[in-house]
Amino acid sequence: MRETSARLLRLLSLLQTRRDWSGAELAERLDVTPRTVRRDIERLRALGYPVLATAGIAGYRLGAGADLPPLLLDDDEAVAVAMGLRTAAGGSITGIEETSVRALAKLEQVLPSRLRHRINALRSATVPLANTGPTADPDTLTAIAAAVRDSVRLRFGYRAHDGTESFRTTEPHRLVHTGRRWYLVGWDVDRADWRTYRVDRLDPRTPTGPRFTPRTPPDPDLGGYTSRAISTSAYRYQGRFTLYVSAETAAERIAPTTAALESIDEHSCTLRAGADSLDELAIYVAGKGFGFRVHEPPELVDHVRTLAARLGGAVD
Repeated sequence: MRETSARLLRLLSLLQTRRDWSGAELAERLDVTPRTVRRDIERLRALGYPVLATAGIAGYRLGAGADLPPLLLDDDEAVAVAMGLRTAAGGSITGIEETSVRALAKLEQVLPSRLRHRINALRSATVPLANTGPTADPDTLTAIAAAVRDSVRLRFGYRAHDGTESFRTTEPHRLVHTGRRWYLVGWDVDRADWRTYRVDRLDPRTPTGPRFTPRTPPDPDLGGYTSRAISTSAYRYQGRFTLYVSAETAAERIAPTTAALESIDEHSCTLRAGADSLDELAIYVAGKGFGFRVHEPPELVDHVRTLAARLGGAVD
């Protein structure tokens, strides 16, 4: 009996991790026969969990019901958890934003409609203090997180930094939080390449697209990839410098949205940053207060020599 109960909880957990499961997949994960899976599904239904049969793949889906498996929270607790996750997803507690979005997507999948109404009412009656800069909408974050979880294409309107509007279709891979902003890393179907999108400029469209097989990400270090994409690749000039401090010390003054840092050793690190002006790039690095050496681009090396002579002449 204990083994069966543990398996039922494991089955519930699997049904929550993504939208659709085939009976064969569940049997493989649980190391049981498809017949045992069918019996366990019936046990869950008898306990009040709305496990739905899905067409096409002979599988199962966990629907929204009166209870919140597997914690069985009461209504007040469910509302409190959902609102707390929304607040945390907005960046009020550093370090748990991504986890909060994943948990919020999982929770909202099974919330009964009466609780959704209470949460929406509470949210509409709440006025947060003004934040600096644009913020991502929690509904947009959970929609993206659900598309990532279920491996379904995401269609959305997108506003570029110059205000240009476009329509995108992507295979979403991961959400990345930089401490100030949220970014989506995904495969752009029309451009046949990886792209990074600011979530606050993104407007999801429904319904979502078809399922896809997740691709190998462009870099194992998605945080570093995103930092380079938003701080270097989009600019006319891409600079590479050696800073004569540790990467940890440099990170105290250099945000990942403005430059990418790579550790060399405990006394030095590589900095990559971009700008549309050589003067802007040189002054940005010099203004951080660290000793440094310029490596590329070649025109920046020559420009720093000229700029140094000009500054030296100003004080002689």
